[in-house]
Amino acid sequence: MIHLVLKTSSGDPRQQLNMAAVVPAPPLSWRSHHSRTTVFYRITRKSKNKYSLHSIFTPIASLSLSAQTRQTKSLSFANSSTNRQFSSLHEIKKLCESGNLKEALDFLQRESDDVVLDSAQRSEAMGVLLQACGQRKDIEVGRRLHEMVSASTQFCNDFVLNTRIITMYSMCGSPSDSRMVFDKLRRKNLFQWNAIVSAYTRNELFEDAMSIFSELISVTEHKPDNFTLPCVIKACAGLLDLGLGQIIHGMATKMDLVSDVFVGNALIAMYGKCGLVEEAVKVFEHMPERNLVSWNSIICGFSENGFLQESFNAFREMLVGEESFVPDVATLVTVLPVCAGEEDIEKGMAVHGLAVKLGLNEELMVNNSLIDMYSKCRFLSEAQLLFDKNDKKNIVSWNSMIGGYAREEDVCRTFYLLQKMQTEDAKMKADEFTILNVLPVCLERSELQSLKELHGYSWRHGLQSNELVANAFIAAYTRCGALCSSERVFDLMDTKTVSSWNALLCGYAQNSDPRKALDLYLQMTDSGLDPDWFTIGSLLLACSRMKSLHYGEEIHGFALRNGLAVDPFIGISLLSLYICCGKPFAAQVLFDGMEHRSLVSWNVMIAGYSQNGLPDEAINLFRQMLSDGIQPYEIAIMCVCGACSQLSALRLGKELHCFALKAHLTEDIFVSSSIIDMYAKGGCIGLSQRIFDRLREKDVASWNVIIAGYGIHGRGKEALELFEKMLRLGLKPDDFTFTGILMACSHAGLVEDGLEYFNQMLNLHNIEPKLEHYTCVVDMLGRAGRIDDALRLIEEMPGDPDSRIWSSLLSSCRIHGNLGLGEKVANKLLELEPEKPENYVLISNLFAGSGKWDDVRRVRGRMKDIGLQKDAGCSWIEVGGKVHNFLIGDEMLPELEEVRETWRRLEVKISSIGYTPDTGSVLHDLEEEDKIGILRGHSEKLAISFGLLNTAKGLPVRVYKNLRICGDCHNAAKFISKVVNRDIVVRDNKRFHHFRDGICSCGDYW
Repeated sequence: MIHLVLKTSSGDPRQQLNMAAVVPAPPLSWRSHHSRTTVFYRITRKSKNKYSLHSIFTPIASLSLSAQTRQTKSLSFANSSTNRQFSSLHEIKKLCESGNLKEALDFLQRESDDVVLDSAQRSEAMGVLLQACGQRKDIEVGRRLHEMVSASTQFCNDFVLNTRIITMYSMCGSPSDSRMVFDKLRRKNLFQWNAIVSAYTRNELFEDAMSIFSELISVTEHKPDNFTLPCVIKACAGLLDLGLGQIIHGMATKMDLVSDVFVGNALIAMYGKCGLVEEAVKVFEHMPERNLVSWNSIICGFSENGFLQESFNAFREMLVGEESFVPDVATLVTVLPVCAGEEDIEKGMAVHGLAVKLGLNEELMVNNSLIDMYSKCRFLSEAQLLFDKNDKKNIVSWNSMIGGYAREEDVCRTFYLLQKMQTEDAKMKADEFTILNVLPVCLERSELQSLKELHGYSWRHGLQSNELVANAFIAAYTRCGALCSSERVFDLMDTKTVSSWNALLCGYAQNSDPRKALDLYLQMTDSGLDPDWFTIGSLLLACSRMKSLHYGEEIHGFALRNGLAVDPFIGISLLSLYICCGKPFAAQVLFDGMEHRSLVSWNVMIAGYSQNGLPDEAINLFRQMLSDGIQPYEIAIMCVCGACSQLSALRLGKELHCFALKAHLTEDIFVSSSIIDMYAKGGCIGLSQRIFDRLREKDVASWNVIIAGYGIHGRGKEALELFEKMLRLGLKPDDFTFTGILMACSHAGLVEDGLEYFNQMLNLHNIEPKLEHYTCVVDMLGRAGRIDDALRLIEEMPGDPDSRIWSSLLSSCRIHGNLGLGEKVANKLLELEPEKPENYVLISNLFAGSGKWDDVRRVRGRMKDIGLQKDAGCSWIEVGGKVHNFLIGDEMLPELEEVRETWRRLEVKISSIGYTPDTGSVLHDLEEEDKIGILRGHSEKLAISFGLLNTAKGLPVRVYKNLRICGDCHNAAKFISKVVNRDIVVRDNKRFHHFRDGICSCGDYW
C-alpha cells in the first residue's frame, strides 16, 4: 500500500514538518514498474528563516539507496531545528520564572544572532521577558529590552510589544517612561490607550489618568471598553471625586458596560472609597454576574466606612449563600482588619481557622493580617507565635508586631524588636510606617534618648520629609517634654500644613505653655491657613488649662459662626472649658442642648460637677444617666465614687459598689482604687483594706490610695509599713506615693520619719520633690512646733512657695502663737491670693488667738469692704440614705429643739466626768457666757446629737465637717463617746478622728 503525503491542510509550518517526517520511502517494486519522473514535495527551510515547498526532480531509473539517505537526513534536520526553537523559548520562560532576567535577556540576544527563533517566537519571548521585568520591577533589563525592540525594524511598531513596554515601565514605577513610549507611537490602538491610562492609575497619578482618558474620548475614534472604564473609575476613587465617578458610571450605563463584572467591581470600590455605601450596595445587588472580587469589594466598602458588622455579615453570606464563593487572600486580608477593629477575638480566630483549612495561612499577606489582628485584640502571645514561625517576614510583618507592643506601651519590647529587625536582616530597613508605629510609645522623658536616635535614623534615610513622620516627631518630642526639639522639627519643615501646626499647637496646649498655643494659632492664621476642628479643640484645651474664660468664649463664638460647635469633639472640649473655668452650670446648658449625648459627654459632666465641689449634682446626673438607659462604664463609676467621697455618703457608696460588682466593673484597677478611696474617705478604712487585699493585681495607684487612706485616718505607722511592703515587692513609688507618705507622717507626728522619706525621694528614688511635697513637710514641721525649720525649708526650696505653703505655715504660727512670723507670712499670703476669704479668716484667727481684737476687727472690716464672706461652719450626717446638714447657729431645722435638748442632756453627763467648755475656741471678743452659747451651737455637736437620736444603739455615728474641728468640739466628742458607749467618727477638712471610750485616734495631735 502506498502512503504519500503531498500537502497538508494545516498552515502551521511546525505541523507541516511533522507530517513530512512520517512519509516513508516508496518500495523498490514501485520504482521498477514506473520509468517516469515523479515529483516529491518536501518542506525545507530557507536561509532567512522562511518555510517553502521545493520540487525534487529525480529520474526513477537513477533512484538509489543514497538518494533515500539524503532525504532522511533532510527530514531529520527539520525536526531537530523545531525542537531547538521550542527548547530556546522554554529556556527563556524558565529563566524569567526563576527571576534571572539578565540571563534571559542575554540568552534571547544569542538565540536571535544565531537565527534560532522565528519572528513569532522572538515576539513571544520578548513579551514574556517584558512581563517578568514588570513583575520583578527590573527596569534596567526592561530598558535594554526596549532598546532591542526599538532597534528592530521588524518589531519597533509591534502593537503587542509596545503595549507591554508601556505596562512594564508603569509596573516598575516609571509612568513617565510609559508616556514617552506612548507618545512616540505612530499609530495607537485602544490597547495602548488602555495601557497608558492603567499606567497612571497604577502609579496613583489619578489626574493624569483622567486627562489621558479625556483625550481618548475627545480626539480619537476609539471607544472605551471594559478594560478602560475600571481604570478610570479607580482614578475617580483615588481622587475621591464622587461627581466624576458618577459621570463615568453614567457613561458605562449608556455604553451597556455597567453589567460587566469588572466595571461593576470598580464601581463598588469607588463608591466605598467615597463613602457612599448605599450606592455600592445598589451596584452590587444589580450585578447580573458577581465574582469573588465583587464580594471582596463590598466587604471592603463596608469595612472602610466603619460598618464592621455589615462587613462581616457580607463575608458570612459569601461563604454560605447561594453563590458560595471560596475566600482568597484578598478576602481574608479584608475581613481580618474588621475583627481587629471590633477587637472580636472569637471572629478573628474563626477566620484564622478558615485560613488554615484553605491553606492560606502561610501566605505572607494573610500571616501579616493575622499578626495585626491578634495584636490589636491584645493577644500578643498569639501574634508573637505567628510572627516567630514566619520564615518570609517582610517589613509589614515587623511593623505589625512592633505596632502591637507599642499600643500596649511596652517600651522595652518595642525597641527590642526594632533593633532585632535591623540586625537579623541587613536588607530590612525601617520605613515610614515603622517610625509611625514606634513613636507613640515615646511617652516619658526617659525615652528621649531613644527618640533622638529614631529621629537621626529618619534624617539619614530621608524619612523626615514625610509629613506624617515629621508631625509624629513633633508630637513625640512634646510628650517627652522636649518642646524646643518639637519646634526645631517644625521650623525645618519645608511645607507646613494645618496638621503640622496642630501637632505643635497641641503639644504646647497639653504641656507647660498653653499661652504659646494661642500665639501659634495667630501665626498659623497669618500664614493663610484656616483652623480645623482639631485646632479649635487644642485651643479650647489651652484655655481650659489657663482657666481663661474670656479667650475660651471667643473661640466658642468662632466655632458657632463656622459651624464647628456641632462636632462631638468640639462639644466635649467646650464642656471641659466651662467646667475647668468653674462654670459647671454653663456646661450643663451646653450639655442639655446637645442633639446626641455621647457617653464621654456624660462622663465629662459628672466629673465636672465632682471636681467643682458639687457632689450632689454629680450623683443626680448619674441617676439621670441610668434612667435614660445609658450604661455607665469605668470612668462614670470613678467620678461618682469621688462624689460619694466628698459627701462621705457611705450608704450611697456601698450601693454604687454593688452596682459596679453586678456590672463586672470592679476588675478594672482604677474602679477598685476609687472604691478603696471612697471607703477610706467614708471612714471605713477596714473595708478599704479588705478590698485592697482582694485585688488580683496591685499597681502603684492602688498602693497610693491605701497608703493615703491610712494617712488621713492618722494611722501613720500602718501607712509606712504598707510603703515598705510595696518596695519589697519591687514596685517603684511615684510622686503621689510620697505625697501620701508625707501626709501620713504629718498627721501622726512622725517628723523624723517624714524627713527621712523626703530625703529619699531624690537621693534614692530619683523623684524631684514638687510643691505639694514641700507643703506636706512644712505642715509636718509646723504642727510639731519646728517653725524655724519649716521657714528654712521654704527659703532653700528651688522654686517659689505657693499660697498652700504660706497658708500651712500661717496655721502653724496661729497654733503655736508665733505672732511676729505670722504677720510676715500673712503679708506673703495676701500678695498671692488677695481675694480668697479663707486667708483673711486665718489672719483674723492669728490675731484673735493673741488677743489682738483691734487687728481682728481691721481684718474683718477689710473682708467686708472687698465683699468677701467667710464660709459658715457646716456638718452633715447620713441617716437612712438621706444626708442631713447642720449650720452653726441654724435655727430653721424642725428637729432643732429636740436636737438641742439632746445636747443639753449630753452636756450634763459629760460635765459630770470632767468636760469644761473651751471658750478659747471662740475667736470673738465676747463675754464668757456668750462664748459658751456659741459653743453649744457648733454644727458638729448638733450633728452628733442628731445621730444619737436617729441611729440604733451600737452603730457608729459618722459626722463630716467642712472646716477644721475646734478644740472644744474635739474634747466634747471624746467625753460623749465614753458616756454613750458609742463610736463617733468625725471627718473634718484635714483628717479623720475616731472617738472611742473617751480617746481620739489622733492622740490630740491635729
